[in-house]
Amino acid sequence: MREMGRRSEPAGHPFKARHRDEAAAMTAPAPGPGLAWGRPMVLILREGQREVISSACPLALELGLYPGMTAAHARALIADLDVREAEPAADRALLDRLALHAARQWTPTASVSGADGLWLDLTGTTHLFGGEERFCRRLTAFMNRLGLTVRIAVAGTPGAAHALARFGSAAMTLLPSGKEAEAMADLPLAALRLQPEALTAAARFGLERIADLYPMPRGPLARRLGLRTVERLDQARGSVAEPITPVLPVEAPRVTRQFLEPIGTPESIAQVIADLVDDLATVLQRRALGARTVVLMADRIDGEVQRLIIGASRATRDKAHLKRMFGLKMAQLDPGLGIEAMHLLVPHHEPLTAQAAGTLVESSGAAHDLAPLIDQLAMRAGPSALFRMSSRESDVPERAMRRVSPLASPKGWPEWKRPVRLLQRPEALSGVVALMPDHPPRRFTWRRQDYRVVAGDGPERIHGEWWRNGREMWAVRDYFRVETQDGMRFWLFRRGDGVDALTGDLTWYMHGMFG
Repeated sequence: MREMGRRSEPAGHPFKARHRDEAAAMTAPAPGPGLAWGRPMVLILREGQREVISSACPLALELGLYPGMTAAHARALIADLDVREAEPAADRALLDRLALHAARQWTPTASVSGADGLWLDLTGTTHLFGGEERFCRRLTAFMNRLGLTVRIAVAGTPGAAHALARFGSAAMTLLPSGKEAEAMADLPLAALRLQPEALTAAARFGLERIADLYPMPRGPLARRLGLRTVERLDQARGSVAEPITPVLPVEAPRVTRQFLEPIGTPESIAQVIADLVDDLATVLQRRALGARTVVLMADRIDGEVQRLIIGASRATRDKAHLKRMFGLKMAQLDPGLGIEAMHLLVPHHEPLTAQAAGTLVESSGAAHDLAPLIDQLAMRAGPSALFRMSSRESDVPERAMRRVSPLASPKGWPEWKRPVRLLQRPEALSGVVALMPDHPPRRFTWRRQDYRVVAGDGPERIHGEWWRNGREMWAVRDYFRVETQDGMRFWLFRRGDGVDALTGDLTWYMHGMFG
């Protein structure tokens, strides 16, 4: 009754701030079964005949225990040590779930990093959460609610972010782009994710920090510590790209064929591709999906992987169409000494359900599907060579047209007359003779050729779009349709209205041709 407002005493505000101790008590994770606060605990892994600590709680670390120490030594140092079996499979499953949650909620590019970390590509996404710092604070609060501690580093390269998160001194580091080398200078070499052999060799040569590698020449550094060390250093500083393979919230459709003997003839490869397409169409139909991008991967016996990629302008699972497109690109496949396995993967797909088909009578008026034709033309001429012209909401002629996808529906065209060919940029005219202010020119020179006008119509006045920039605040164009003695018809315009100097300098330009 009080919540419905039918009692006289005021109700407490439901969202008032709680006391700090009360809020901390509500957000603190509850201890799990069998856990005793204030008692050091370690997780162990069995390596052969001995047990090794894989991770330790903060209290155990303060008491001198560390990962890699044998469990027998740890028990000898601390009598009441809580020793438990590590579960790497469960840890990996938790990381996979967190990566999938990140891909669905935060950024489409998320991946698992090592045994206890996550990669998150925040490019173009942090503005949705109020900036990088606010996003990191939300991420920290989310992990704390799960009972996990977290260290976050945001940098321009994955290598620098990994190094600062695991070996930096701050729990949250927001590094400006271009400062990676300076920020990593005092970190140990282990922050570069080097192999144990490289770390042993570096200790032998007296190299301890990352800054010790900066002045060294590439050749001697690669000989002493390995080529992988040079690559890791370049990746951390941004000289070499380090792509992140993201997790997919939905498993991409995939089919595979492995061979008892390697194949290499065009006929056998074409037959295998046809069989794979048949299998893939069945998988797509079962999942009600259509392919937009299909990747063919061929594993050669020398270890190299050949790839062919085809794209569809519309989601499809038409077997004949997919086989035809792979046939157009099969010449780019190099079998080498032989192919031992082939795979078809659909990284980009869309829902595709049953559609109503047209009647079999030719006079039904059903529109033909142009997607297969467009896909084949795009395979030959390139995807950028096919487009449609559509209108855009703008009175300025060069801004009123834009290119759209070949399958997109163009918007309505303006009712006023426009030339069939519009120059990309208006070209200046010279030698113009015209009666001011509202008459078309009598003669003009364009591209070193003189023209005499016998008929004209206009003007059509178009004002500048003042909201774009200050130069178009008072800009005016007066367009005229003119016909010359040769029968050619042009679309000209004059800058300015012929009265006010702010509207233009009265120069003439050619902008298009009719017919």
